[in-house]
Amino acid sequence: MKREIKFRAWDKENKKMAQVSRIDFGPGGIKYLVDDSVLLEYTGLKDKNGQSIYEGDIVRTGKDNIGDPEPMIGQVIMREGSWLIENEKMQEAIDLFSEITSREVIGNIFEDKQLLEGKQ
Repeated sequence: MKREIKFRAWDKENKKMAQVSRIDFGPGGIKYLVDDSVLLEYTGLKDKNGQSIYEGDIVRTGKDNIGDPEPMIGQVIMREGSWLIENEKMQEAIDLFSEITSREVIGNIFEDKQLLEGKQ
């Protein structure tokens, strides 16, 4: 099965998230991507509401079934080839993909960093 490759970008200057429709490696394009924005990769997964999950998203895990791990809120990161939900405060990281526990995007690290501190 072929994985869908797509990106979005955090525009540092305008403080806005934007979908990336193309990447220009020409004279002007690469400077913009490197200096003025942060490129964020799509994980290939969707949350329980059908929303695409990207690197840098803040995700809340659910407690859907008996025996599920405790719910947590963390940032989506790539580590050693795996997508994880990392909660630095708890010093814990769990797999983003789960067959038994739902995931829900509640924000991203650029616009909603306070969610990682448990302030909603």
